Amino acid sequence: MKLPFAAIVSLSLCTALSATAQQDRGGQNPNRAVLERQVRERAAQITRERLGLNDTQMQQLERVNSRFAPQLSSVAMQERDTRMQLRQQMMAGAQADQARVSALIDASIRLQKQRIALVEAEQKELAGFLTPVQRARYIALQAQFRNRADQLARQNSGARPRGGRRRQPPGGTLGR
Repeated sequence: MKLPFAAIVSLSLCTALSATAQQDRGGQNPNRAVLERQVRERAAQITRERLGLNDTQMQQLERVNSRFAPQLSSVAMQERDTRMQLRQQMMAGAQADQARVSALIDASIRLQKQRIALVEAEQKELAGFLTPVQRARYIALQAQFRNRADQLARQNSGARPRGGRRRQPPGGTLGR
């Protein structure tokens, strides 16, 4: 089964790219599509199991996600672009374009409102066939997929974890 929501797509792309990049530095690996399909199938299986979905609920979830994922992905990309532009302006210090900074802040707020409206609409539809507990588990699962995709993307780019260097928690080590 295919579950086309943004978090799983991101996860599948990051995972597939990570695996194929190690095998094929040229970026042309015929196994990529197969790996991506396998990751999507596994993500759908995890979703079905953790939420305890029946076939009908799974089909409904797929329909809702296919409708909202492209919109949410687009807004996320726009938010990311806006943040990068704002960061560039702020790095200019006193030479920052005040009007541009103001416009970017306004755009950021508008995009946040747009994302929230999409999430509310998505949740309203999900409430039609998922229980509140299933919806809460789904939200948590989406966050886990997003976090894992972010983690893989940072590893592949060689970037440090968010917040700079890793800190050791009090009284323990970083390893699990």
